[in-house]
Amino acid sequence: MNSDGTRLNKFLASCGVGSRRACDALIQEGGVTVNGERCDNPATRVTAEDMVRVAGRRVAPKQTTTILFKKPRGYVCSKSDELGRATIYELLPPKFGHLNHVGRLDRDSEGLLVLTNDGELANRITHPRNKIEKEYRVTLAAAFDNSILEKLTAGVHTPEGRARAKSVRRLSPRRVSMILETGLKRQIREMFNTLGIRVTKLSRIRIGKLTDPGLPMGRWRALESEDLEFLSLDPAPTRKGK
Repeated sequence: MNSDGTRLNKFLASCGVGSRRACDALIQEGGVTVNGERCDNPATRVTAEDMVRVAGRRVAPKQTTTILFKKPRGYVCSKSDELGRATIYELLPPKFGHLNHVGRLDRDSEGLLVLTNDGELANRITHPRNKIEKEYRVTLAAAFDNSILEKLTAGVHTPEGRARAKSVRRLSPRRVSMILETGLKRQIREMFNTLGIRVTKLSRIRIGKLTDPGLPMGRWRALESEDLEFLSLDPAPTRKGK
Protein backbone atom coordinates (compact mmCIF):
# COMPACT_ATOMS: atom_id res chain seq x y z
CA MET A 1 0.00 0.00 0.00
CA ASN A 2 1.27 3.44 -0.93
CA SER A 3 1.14 6.39 1.48
CA ASP A 4 0.77 8.66 -1.55
CA GLY A 5 -2.22 6.81 -2.95
CA THR A 6 -5.96 7.37 -2.62
CA ARG A 7 -7.97 6.81 0.56
CA LEU A 8 -9.63 3.40 0.43
CA ASN A 9 -13.16 4.78 0.86
CA LYS A 10 -12.64 7.23 -2.00
CA PHE A 11 -11.09 4.50 -4.15
CA LEU A 12 -14.10 2.22 -3.61
CA ALA A 13 -16.49 5.05 -4.42
CA SER A 14 -14.62 5.64 -7.71
CA CYS A 15 -15.15 1.95 -8.47
CA GLY A 16 -18.89 2.41 -8.21
CA VAL A 17 -19.21 0.37 -5.01
CA GLY A 18 -21.35 3.07 -3.39
CA SER A 19 -21.24 6.49 -1.78
CA ARG A 20 -18.25 7.24 0.43
CA ARG A 21 -20.37 6.80 3.56
CA ALA A 22 -21.60 3.42 2.30
CA CYS A 23 -18.00 2.43 1.56
CA ASP A 24 -16.94 3.48 5.07
CA ALA A 25 -19.51 1.10 6.52
CA LEU A 26 -18.48 -1.72 4.20
CA ILE A 27 -14.81 -1.32 5.14
CA GLN A 28 -15.50 -1.15 8.86
CA GLU A 29 -17.65 -4.28 8.65
CA GLY A 30 -14.66 -6.20 7.27
CA GLY A 31 -15.95 -6.65 3.73
CA VAL A 32 -12.82 -5.32 2.00
CA THR A 33 -9.36 -6.81 1.51
CA VAL A 34 -6.23 -5.11 0.17
CA ASN A 35 -3.55 -7.37 -1.27
CA GLY A 36 -5.13 -10.36 0.43
CA GLU A 37 -5.43 -8.81 3.90
CA ARG A 38 -8.64 -7.56 5.47
CA CYS A 39 -8.63 -3.78 5.89
CA ASP A 40 -11.03 -2.01 8.25
CA ASN A 41 -9.58 1.51 8.03
CA PRO A 42 -11.26 3.79 5.44
CA ALA A 43 -8.22 6.11 5.54
CA THR A 44 -5.83 3.43 4.26
CA ARG A 45 -4.25 4.61 1.02
CA VAL A 46 -4.15 2.43 -2.08
CA THR A 47 -3.06 2.76 -5.70
CA ALA A 48 -4.13 1.14 -8.95
CA GLU A 49 -1.40 -1.45 -8.39
CA ASP A 50 -2.99 -2.70 -5.15
CA MET A 51 -5.41 -5.61 -5.39
CA VAL A 52 -8.61 -4.44 -3.72
CA ARG A 53 -11.46 -6.91 -3.31
CA VAL A 54 -15.02 -6.45 -2.05
CA ALA A 55 -16.73 -9.68 -0.93
CA GLY A 56 -14.00 -11.56 -2.80
CA ARG A 57 -14.46 -9.68 -6.09
CA ARG A 58 -11.68 -7.45 -7.36
CA VAL A 59 -12.74 -3.87 -8.02
CA ALA A 60 -11.11 -1.12 -10.05
CA PRO A 61 -12.01 2.47 -10.95
CA LYS A 62 -14.54 2.53 -13.76
CA GLN A 63 -15.70 4.95 -16.37
CA THR A 64 -18.51 6.93 -14.83
CA THR A 65 -21.92 7.65 -16.31
CA THR A 66 -24.28 10.28 -14.95
CA ILE A 67 -27.70 11.21 -16.29
CA LEU A 68 -30.42 13.68 -15.41
CA PHE A 69 -33.89 12.11 -15.45
CA LYS A 70 -37.26 13.82 -15.12
CA LYS A 71 -39.31 11.42 -13.03
CA PRO A 72 -43.07 11.30 -13.61
CA ARG A 73 -45.59 10.63 -10.87
CA GLY A 74 -46.56 7.00 -10.30
CA TYR A 75 -43.06 5.48 -10.26
CA VAL A 76 -40.92 4.48 -7.28
CA CYS A 77 -37.19 5.13 -7.01
CA SER A 78 -36.08 1.52 -6.78
CA LYS A 79 -34.59 -1.14 -9.05
CA SER A 80 -37.33 -3.54 -7.97
CA ASP A 81 -40.42 -3.24 -5.82
CA GLU A 82 -41.82 -5.95 -3.56
CA LEU A 83 -45.33 -4.53 -4.04
CA GLY A 84 -45.07 -4.77 -7.80
CA ARG A 85 -45.23 -1.02 -8.38
CA ALA A 86 -43.68 0.50 -11.49
CA THR A 87 -40.08 1.70 -11.01
CA ILE A 88 -38.13 4.49 -12.66
CA TYR A 89 -35.80 1.93 -14.25
CA GLU A 90 -38.68 0.71 -16.43
CA LEU A 91 -38.54 4.11 -18.15
CA LEU A 92 -34.79 3.97 -18.77
CA PRO A 93 -32.75 1.99 -21.33
CA PRO A 94 -31.38 -1.32 -19.96
CA LYS A 95 -27.83 0.06 -20.25
CA PHE A 96 -28.60 2.32 -17.27
CA GLY A 97 -29.68 -0.51 -15.00
CA HIS A 98 -26.38 -0.30 -13.10
CA LEU A 99 -26.81 3.37 -12.21
CA ASN A 100 -27.90 4.36 -8.70
CA HIS A 101 -30.40 7.13 -8.07
CA VAL A 102 -28.96 9.93 -5.93
CA GLY A 103 -31.56 10.66 -3.29
CA ARG A 104 -35.14 9.88 -4.19
CA LEU A 105 -38.55 11.25 -5.00
CA ASP A 106 -41.56 9.44 -3.58
CA ARG A 107 -44.05 7.67 -5.84
CA ASP A 108 -46.44 10.62 -6.01
CA SER A 109 -43.74 13.23 -6.68
CA GLU A 110 -42.09 14.24 -9.94
CA GLY A 111 -39.12 16.16 -11.23
CA LEU A 112 -35.36 16.06 -11.55
CA LEU A 113 -33.35 13.07 -10.38
CA VAL A 114 -29.65 12.33 -10.87
CA LEU A 115 -28.57 8.75 -11.55
CA THR A 116 -24.89 7.78 -11.58
CA ASN A 117 -22.30 5.10 -10.91
CA ASP A 118 -19.94 7.80 -9.58
CA GLY A 119 -19.85 7.25 -5.82
CA GLU A 120 -17.91 10.45 -5.22
CA LEU A 121 -20.52 12.52 -7.03
CA ALA A 122 -23.34 10.80 -5.15
CA ASN A 123 -21.61 11.58 -1.86
CA ARG A 124 -21.09 15.22 -2.86
CA ILE A 125 -24.77 15.69 -3.64
CA THR A 126 -26.18 13.88 -0.59
CA HIS A 127 -23.74 14.59 2.26
CA PRO A 128 -25.30 17.09 4.69
CA ARG A 129 -22.08 19.08 5.10
CA ASN A 130 -22.17 20.11 1.43
CA LYS A 131 -25.62 21.69 1.81
CA ILE A 132 -26.57 21.11 -1.81
CA GLU A 133 -29.85 22.90 -2.46
CA LYS A 134 -32.90 21.21 -3.96
CA GLU A 135 -35.76 23.43 -5.08
CA TYR A 136 -39.38 22.29 -5.32
CA ARG A 137 -42.69 23.60 -6.58
CA VAL A 138 -45.41 22.59 -4.12
CA THR A 139 -49.18 22.73 -4.66
CA LEU A 140 -51.42 22.49 -1.59
CA ALA A 141 -55.01 21.37 -1.10
CA ALA A 142 -56.02 24.66 0.53
CA ALA A 143 -54.93 28.28 0.79
CA PHE A 144 -52.83 29.25 3.81
CA ASP A 145 -51.66 32.36 5.62
CA ASN A 146 -48.11 33.64 5.76
CA SER A 147 -47.52 32.35 9.30
CA ILE A 148 -47.13 28.90 7.71
CA LEU A 149 -44.09 30.12 5.77
CA GLU A 150 -42.43 31.26 8.98
CA LYS A 151 -43.08 27.91 10.67
CA LEU A 152 -41.57 25.99 7.75
CA THR A 153 -38.32 27.98 7.87
CA ALA A 154 -38.18 27.92 11.68
CA GLY A 155 -38.60 24.12 11.67
CA VAL A 156 -41.31 21.62 12.54
CA HIS A 157 -41.34 18.11 14.01
CA THR A 158 -41.91 15.23 11.57
CA PRO A 159 -41.83 11.42 11.99
CA GLU A 160 -38.21 11.50 10.76
CA GLY A 161 -37.15 14.26 13.16
CA ARG A 162 -37.07 18.04 13.18
CA ALA A 163 -37.08 19.50 9.67
CA ARG A 164 -36.83 22.99 8.25
CA ALA A 165 -36.78 24.64 4.87
CA LYS A 166 -33.93 26.93 3.87
CA SER A 167 -36.49 29.21 2.27
CA VAL A 168 -40.15 29.24 1.24
CA ARG A 169 -41.69 31.70 -1.21
CA ARG A 170 -45.38 32.05 -1.97
CA LEU A 171 -46.25 31.78 -5.67
CA SER A 172 -50.05 31.86 -5.39
CA PRO A 173 -52.71 31.22 -2.74
CA ARG A 174 -52.01 27.46 -2.89
CA ARG A 175 -48.51 27.21 -4.40
CA VAL A 176 -45.04 27.77 -2.97
CA SER A 177 -41.41 27.48 -4.01
CA MET A 178 -39.47 25.61 -1.33
CA ILE A 179 -35.70 25.09 -0.99
CA LEU A 180 -34.21 22.31 1.13
CA GLU A 181 -30.65 21.42 2.05
CA THR A 182 -31.62 18.23 3.87
CA GLY A 183 -33.32 15.10 2.58
CA LEU A 184 -35.47 13.44 5.22
CA LYS A 185 -37.99 10.84 4.06
CA ARG A 186 -41.04 12.55 2.49
CA GLN A 187 -39.80 15.72 4.16
CA ILE A 188 -41.97 18.31 2.42
CA ARG A 189 -45.16 16.27 2.65
CA GLU A 190 -44.57 15.51 6.33
CA MET A 191 -43.76 19.14 7.15
CA PHE A 192 -47.06 20.29 5.68
CA ASN A 193 -48.92 17.34 7.27
CA THR A 194 -47.64 18.51 10.65
CA LEU A 195 -49.24 21.89 9.95
CA GLY A 196 -52.52 20.31 8.83
CA ILE A 197 -52.11 20.99 5.11
CA ARG A 198 -52.10 18.31 2.41
CA VAL A 199 -49.71 18.44 -0.54
CA THR A 200 -51.44 17.65 -3.84
CA LYS A 201 -48.47 18.08 -6.19
CA LEU A 202 -44.72 18.11 -5.60
CA SER A 203 -42.09 18.70 -8.28
CA ARG A 204 -38.32 19.05 -7.92
CA ILE A 205 -37.08 21.68 -10.37
CA ARG A 206 -33.45 22.22 -9.34
CA ILE A 207 -30.50 20.33 -7.83
CA GLY A 208 -27.63 22.61 -6.87
CA LYS A 209 -27.50 25.06 -9.77
CA LEU A 210 -28.69 22.49 -12.29
CA THR A 211 -32.16 22.78 -13.80
CA ASP A 212 -33.72 21.68 -17.07
CA PRO A 213 -37.28 22.93 -17.68
CA GLY A 214 -37.12 21.75 -21.29
CA LEU A 215 -36.51 18.09 -20.45
CA PRO A 216 -39.76 16.18 -21.15
CA MET A 217 -41.35 14.18 -18.34
CA GLY A 218 -40.08 10.60 -18.32
CA ARG A 219 -37.02 11.44 -20.42
CA TRP A 220 -33.31 11.67 -19.61
CA ARG A 221 -30.13 13.28 -20.86
CA ALA A 222 -26.46 12.63 -20.18
CA LEU A 223 -24.68 15.07 -17.89
CA GLU A 224 -21.32 16.32 -19.09
CA SER A 225 -18.47 17.61 -16.95
CA GLU A 226 -19.63 21.20 -17.29
CA ASP A 227 -23.09 20.16 -16.06
CA LEU A 228 -21.63 18.42 -13.03
CA GLU A 229 -19.92 21.64 -11.96
CA PHE A 230 -23.40 23.12 -11.52
CA LEU A 231 -24.30 20.55 -8.88
CA SER A 232 -22.99 22.90 -6.19
CA LEU A 233 -24.19 25.11 -3.38
CA ASP A 234 -24.59 28.55 -4.98
CA PRO A 235 -27.81 28.63 -7.03
CA ALA A 236 -26.79 31.49 -9.30
CA PRO A 237 -26.14 31.38 -12.19
CA THR A 238 -28.30 28.43 -13.18
CA ARG A 239 -27.42 26.03 -15.98
CA LYS A 240 -30.40 24.90 -17.99
CA GLY A 241 -30.86 22.14 -20.50
CA LYS A 242 -29.61 22.61 -24.00
